[in-house]
Amino acid sequence: MTATTVLTARALLLDMDGTLVDSHAVVERIWRRWSDRHGLDADEVMKVVHGRQGYASMALLLPNRPMEQNHAENARMLAEETADVEGVVPIPGAPEFLASLRGLPHALVTSADVPLSTARMGAAGLELPEIRITAESVGASKPDPEGFLKGAAELGIAPADCIVFEDSGAGIAAGRAAGMRVVGVGPHAGYHRADVVVRDLREVRVEDLGAGGIRLRVG
Repeated sequence: MTATTVLTARALLLDMDGTLVDSHAVVERIWRRWSDRHGLDADEVMKVVHGRQGYASMALLLPNRPMEQNHAENARMLAEETADVEGVVPIPGAPEFLASLRGLPHALVTSADVPLSTARMGAAGLELPEIRITAESVGASKPDPEGFLKGAAELGIAPADCIVFEDSGAGIAAGRAAGMRVVGVGPHAGYHRADVVVRDLREVRVEDLGAGGIRLRVG
């Protein structure tokens, strides 16, 4: 995009994978191995898994399997993902973007659990926001809006005054379902009805307006 969009908000809610952290390589490794084990087309599997918790992806991909098996296998995969940080790097502009948010209301809202989010943010050299909504915090995976609504509640900000940063279809749908505006990040976000889309976080500039206000210049 070439034009600059100006948005104002009172808080920002940030996805992790694909938004702050480029973990594409490890996600591909883990889920393609999983696809092979279950005799599924890996390319089709990869269209489903981004943005969702693992057990929710498995429920869509193996609809006849008991959910307790999905939860058990997801726990094993989370441990595998946490141990594998090869190729995990920051999304361009993420360090500067997070630095610009110091002292401003913001939260991480991720489908990863605490160990995985801590490992990936650390591997990418990124600061963890003080407020974090992780897999342990919610009962429903994106595209359910629960995570974003909890993030807003933790910050004490009305959903309509929050802006979500997301890359995946499931995450963008969750932000919209929460009644929030969504900045889509990355090459696939434009397919999923984000309010505005950027290639990466180098295209976002943050201004503190004081009195609880944040201005974003996007583009």
